[in-house]
Amino acid sequence: MAGKLRVTQVKSTISHIARNRATVRALGLRRIGHTVEVPDNEATRGMVRQVRFLVSVEEVSDSGRAKRSRADGEASSPPDDRGDAAAGRRSEGSDSQEKS
Repeated sequence: MAGKLRVTQVKSTISHIARNRATVRALGLRRIGHTVEVPDNEATRGMVRQVRFLVSVEEVSDSGRAKRSRADGEASSPPDDRGDAAAGRRSEGSDSQEKS
């Protein structure tokens, strides 16, 4: 487990218990979007696991390249199709109404 973890706060700590707020602060995070690099050891991995729903994590290897992984369980890249089927249906529906 040599190396570092790049931890980024992705959600607010407002309305979360004080223990979670304290863990995020102990990781060195101050605001949403703030990123810090922490040592990759059992202690910091445990801290990240406790607030995995508030942060995202990347493993930083010795060569400087980052291996992306999300601690909050989401996919690392957003899907291309956003599922905006309602807009598609509206345009199809308006075409059919114009034809009538």
